[in-house]
Amino acid sequence: MAREAALAACLEAVLGSRSSANRVFELLEPLAGQEEPEDIVSAARTCSRLFGALLERRELFVGLLPEQDASLGESYSAQDKYRIWMRHRYGDCVRCLGELMGHDAFQVKELALCTLMKFVELEAQYPLIKIEWKGTLTFPCDLLKVVVDGLLPTTEDASLLISRFQEYLEYDDVRYFVMKAVTASIGQVMQKTKERPLPFYQQNVFSLISPINMPNKESEMVRFMVKQDNREELKFSKLQAHKQVFEKMWLTFLKHKLPPGLYKKVLVILHDSVLPYMNEPTLMMDFLTVAYGIGGAISLLALNGLFILMHQHNLEYPDFYKKLYSLLDPSIYHVKYRARFFHLTDLFLSSSHLPAYLVAAFIKRLARLALTAPPEALLMILPFICNLFRRHPACRVLLHRPAGPADMSEDPYVMEEEEPSESRALQSSLWEVQSLQNHYHPDVAKAAAVLSQTLSEMEDDISGLLELSASELFDREVKKKAVDVPLEFEQVRGLFGKKNDIFAEHFSLD
Repeated sequence: MAREAALAACLEAVLGSRSSANRVFELLEPLAGQEEPEDIVSAARTCSRLFGALLERRELFVGLLPEQDASLGESYSAQDKYRIWMRHRYGDCVRCLGELMGHDAFQVKELALCTLMKFVELEAQYPLIKIEWKGTLTFPCDLLKVVVDGLLPTTEDASLLISRFQEYLEYDDVRYFVMKAVTASIGQVMQKTKERPLPFYQQNVFSLISPINMPNKESEMVRFMVKQDNREELKFSKLQAHKQVFEKMWLTFLKHKLPPGLYKKVLVILHDSVLPYMNEPTLMMDFLTVAYGIGGAISLLALNGLFILMHQHNLEYPDFYKKLYSLLDPSIYHVKYRARFFHLTDLFLSSSHLPAYLVAAFIKRLARLALTAPPEALLMILPFICNLFRRHPACRVLLHRPAGPADMSEDPYVMEEEEPSESRALQSSLWEVQSLQNHYHPDVAKAAAVLSQTLSEMEDDISGLLELSASELFDREVKKKAVDVPLEFEQVRGLFGKKNDIFAEHFSLD
């Protein structure tokens, strides 16, 4: 309490008389970060009140700020010398607050962030630059960059502090200049790494930019922190300009090699949160090509973006089906993104113009991999294969070949062939499905038996089966009502029955 009282007295003295200006150092000293968190918080709050009041009074306005030593010359009045000197103290405060955004205590980080954003709002309202003409941009971009740099450390996870900052991104002008600042930060930081990923930094950038809600129409852009005259004429009020900055930010971020886990996070949101708001979504092709070539789950997730570029933007992707075919390995029935992968594969194989040899290769490979798949995956893939036969009747030769191979040793299909046209799938048969008709799980055996019957014209809806898990399948089995099965001709009456019980008749105690 004594410390807070001393700070309050110092604040009153500095604001009350210019002769006490030197006492501002008593307020700035605790911000060096060597004090206890509680003392730093108290000093930061006091500095917030001090410089907030000075900004409102316009006592920090000096136009083009000269060096502090140069301001001591006789060409400046006493009032100008005071303003220049205090303006430099304000700069010291801003630098200290920027450093405190990396403090160990979260309450210090949070207060430093909120204080800096308060200064951003006040500087926008009471500019520190001279307004040359009506409509001049007064947004304090340099101050906002201090905030962005504090949100993007290279050695620690700042996601909690970034989540605290999200409310400011609801302002259209703040969002615009944050995106510009992030783009500049990525260029400065990543060019020094020589293509080596910086996991903490890149994760922080993703945490900051991934929740950005871009407006869909210019009429939605109505919330601005800066109450700017002639705002309609300024660039940040235009949706097209927002899209350009948004696009440049993401392209700058994604042109650098990412940690493997971050590739997955980016690809999960890319089709919904990024591509629709780009002026030229086709510029994302290079990133998606690199991601698709990594393999595994990353390749599966890259399909979504490629699908949008191919079907909505008429972009050609050479050997697409060959690469999609190469993704079919035993892991596809077990990966976390199985539902997404088969949903997309279903879309890619929906065209009736695909050649029969290509679809047959997919059918055959899926059926071969199904021999080692878990029941929950089989209940999805068997209707999936049935739908492929309905769409492509020319492939039904795989079902109706009595003289076809009976097992793997006689099968002409070449599982290891990477080129679908060379796999000889059309010369084979689906003996794998016949094997699954003897599966231990009755539901799987029933689903496999459908392929031995005449298929209906109506496709099966597999959307509800894509997310089916082993636990859900187990719960379904547990909830089934057991059916009484007679095991003897005469019904057993029990060992300890009543009058008609055998033991009761012969060993009665009466």
